[in-house]
Amino acid sequence: MSAPPVIGVTLGDPAGIGPEVLVKALDSIDRGAMRLVLYGAGWGLARGAEAANATVSFRRWPDVTAIDWSMPEWPLIDVGIEAPMDFRMGEVSAICGDIAVQAVEAAARDALAGRSAAMMTCPISKEAIHAAGYVDDIGHQEILARLAGVEWTATMLMTPGLKVVHLSTHKPLIEAARYVTRANVFEKLRLTHDTLARWGLAAPRIAVAALNPHGGEGGLLGREEIDEIGPAVADARAGGINAAGPIPADSVFNRAIAGEFDVVLALFHDQGHIAVKVHDFHHSVTATLGIPFVRTSVDHGTAFDIAGRGVADPTGAGAALDAAAMLAAGKLS
Repeated sequence: MSAPPVIGVTLGDPAGIGPEVLVKALDSIDRGAMRLVLYGAGWGLARGAEAANATVSFRRWPDVTAIDWSMPEWPLIDVGIEAPMDFRMGEVSAICGDIAVQAVEAAARDALAGRSAAMMTCPISKEAIHAAGYVDDIGHQEILARLAGVEWTATMLMTPGLKVVHLSTHKPLIEAARYVTRANVFEKLRLTHDTLARWGLAAPRIAVAALNPHGGEGGLLGREEIDEIGPAVADARAGGINAAGPIPADSVFNRAIAGEFDVVLALFHDQGHIAVKVHDFHHSVTATLGIPFVRTSVDHGTAFDIAGRGVADPTGAGAALDAAAMLAAGKLS
């Protein structure tokens, strides 16, 4: 019998709810199904356990290869940054931003080297990582693309019954509309097809959402469907990709939920995020396409407003861990 997959788990911003939801999720982890190695600050993990009113036992290791998996404690790769004297839960801190990025970088290096099969990330604060000096990194996806040296990446949100890939994510709406070009739509269709096939979904049926109301009404409400999206879909189909669209955004997600499509390509952040979170907010999971390893994430933020209060819901963290193990095994359903 082969060993369970090793999944690197980053704790996220210590001032947010990441450590808390992870500690809560650890209670239900089947260690026979996955081996978790945690990345972050040990004091942040302890704070998360305190917020969760739980006890978590962990042991620090210098690197993944040194871990003795027979030990009962959760293994931790500690980034080695002490808590700031003025640390407060729920507040933006440059030190916490630095801890969060260093944890992601350490976990990604292990994944790139094949020392782990997947990553699962807890939320980071974009404001905090910018305060720490990482001005070119908007979020996890940009950090991972930089480390992996890849040009094309995409965010996929998935819940039971609905998967949505995004043409763009962290762009102002006016810039997101300009990003809807034939070349960009085609590349994201290719990326979606190739990644989902690698994860076990052969010949995925991909629907492309329209940008404009009612699909543009034949050009009366915008020409992106005619000039950019439609030709990109035709290009993809000519290359053997099972793509359809553009389909009006007010119906395409319902058609996917009904089973007509395996995944929808949404054209901007809120178009896709709203559909997924209305469908099943608590079980929504993020996955990154385009990097050479599996990365999943909780689909919520640091929630500074409730950090430290012990009320954060761990459902998403558990779902993200399960998804990481599933994708690492190539069993996307």
